[in-house]
Amino acid sequence: MPTRIVLADDHVLVRQGVKSLLEREGMQVVAEASDGQEAVQHAQALNPDIVVMDIGMPTLNGVDATRELGRCCPKAKPILLTQHDEPQYVSEALDAGVKGYILKSQVASDLILAIRQVLRGEVYLSPGISGAVMAAYRSKSDRGTDPLTARERQVLQLIAEGKSTKDVASLLGVSVKTAESHRSRLMQKLDIHETASLVRYAVKRGLVQV
Repeated sequence: MPTRIVLADDHVLVRQGVKSLLEREGMQVVAEASDGQEAVQHAQALNPDIVVMDIGMPTLNGVDATRELGRCCPKAKPILLTQHDEPQYVSEALDAGVKGYILKSQVASDLILAIRQVLRGEVYLSPGISGAVMAAYRSKSDRGTDPLTARERQVLQLIAEGKSTKDVASLLGVSVKTAESHRSRLMQKLDIHETASLVRYAVKRGLVQV
């Protein structure tokens, strides 16, 4: 039986290239998604073996989608594709429970190997990431813990993407009042009270990329 994969990236051409690579190796892409929220929904519905995701996606990024998969679909093993080898991105991904972290420049050589290794219960990091892993864990105490809930992190990402409170409410399927409440609560927790500073915090935590 072929390995069943959900593939998520907000760039159609990237998805097509990765899908072609997977199918040449006899793997089955059972669904495609353009953001993390859609990827989680497909995983819940289809119970795949692997979820391959870009780290930087709208609505819900790959790291927070990984956290969500850990709660709702623990059998689906997440692998992140990224252009980032900076310590904060690697650390956030490992903390979230990612099973594979692959640099996009090495997808052609690494992805199939990573999937096979992850299916054996191992964690795969692209060659060259080990230095970033060490730096990430050394600097972890400097970054401090993130006080936000998963929903507040998603609201923060949407705010940083320029979404209005009404847009946030619509995307999350909640009332405008609830969206406003999430926004107020996260601003209080972070002691940040203007949008520009929220955006800087979101970039620092790897929720959005610039």
